[in-house]
Amino acid sequence: MSDLSTKNLHLSYGNKAIIEDLSVDLRSGGVISLIGPNGSGKSTLLKSLARLLPPQKGSVLLDGKDIQKLPTKQVAQKLAILPQSPTAPEGLTVEELVWFGRHPHQKLLSGRSKEDQELVQWAIAQTGMTIFAKTPLENLSGGQRQRAWIAMSLAQGTPLLLLDEPTTYLDLSHQLEVLQLVGRLNRDQSKTILMVLHDLNQAIRYSTQIVVVKDGKVHSQGDPAQIMTHQLLHEVFGLKAHIIEDPDTGKPHIIPYGISRMV
Repeated sequence: MSDLSTKNLHLSYGNKAIIEDLSVDLRSGGVISLIGPNGSGKSTLLKSLARLLPPQKGSVLLDGKDIQKLPTKQVAQKLAILPQSPTAPEGLTVEELVWFGRHPHQKLLSGRSKEDQELVQWAIAQTGMTIFAKTPLENLSGGQRQRAWIAMSLAQGTPLLLLDEPTTYLDLSHQLEVLQLVGRLNRDQSKTILMVLHDLNQAIRYSTQIVVVKDGKVHSQGDPAQIMTHQLLHEVFGLKAHIIEDPDTGKPHIIPYGISRMV
């Protein structure tokens, strides 16, 4: 397992501050959801955690070491990121896409090893995409395409997997398909998964830990059952809601009924 954390992190685009003085520890071994209002800095934070956006101040630490100072290949062997709405060249098949996940492990001029081949097939099988291995991505449904991209990330063989809004633009059945896959990867493969989600009930149901971001700062962090309160919904999302017990999981389930104030 690998640990990911930030220390006094400051991120900005130009002169606009997005994340300010943020320190957070992301527990290994769990499924962690980043939630918060639009514009709160969730996706920006995820990019910085994956070393795609350098900080203005502070640091992102991977296993206690500044991620900006680590070799790119070393980082790619420990964490994989799936950005929002990824795109691929037309005609690329599922299997061809998944092979890209092996690039951080391949040596120059060494070609494809037996281990690479086995891991590519394993990743395709784990995501239920074996029957679609030779199918071009554009011929798949939205849920199938997302599973193919997750298979590519799996083939990278990292203990950490970062997913930026993996359910966006998917219908409900495909959203659940992706989230159930996330749960299996955590449970069966011991993957630590950090994902940005908009749906609060999905974040509660499928996460072992929630990090709530508001105005570039961590508002709350912890077990969903402990931190999901009426006060949090009011302060962070401007919501009036009933919080009931989910009869299936025993976790909180939110039923919004009004707006308490503008966020």
